[in-house]
Amino acid sequence: MTVADEIRTRLEASFAPQALEVVDESEAHRGHAGWREGGETHFRVAIVAPAFAGMTRIAQHRAIHAALGPDLVRRIHALALSVRAG
Repeated sequence: MTVADEIRTRLEASFAPQALEVVDESEAHRGHAGWREGGETHFRVAIVAPAFAGMTRIAQHRAIHAALGPDLVRRIHALALSVRAG
């Protein structure tokens, strides 16, 4: 399973999103800090889920990081998030 698949699976299980897009942007960061051969280091996630209603941006990001778990977060160098309540 790729890192993108793991991100998708964990976010779907935690938030039942109405929309979810996980994009591996690693190749665009080749040669930059945190990039590793094989990629899977830089991701952009757009998620829309009712679970985020009433949460501050910081709370939303913390919830996403908690859902991903420390084991997965440690393998990611950069994670750009776009979060909306459904």
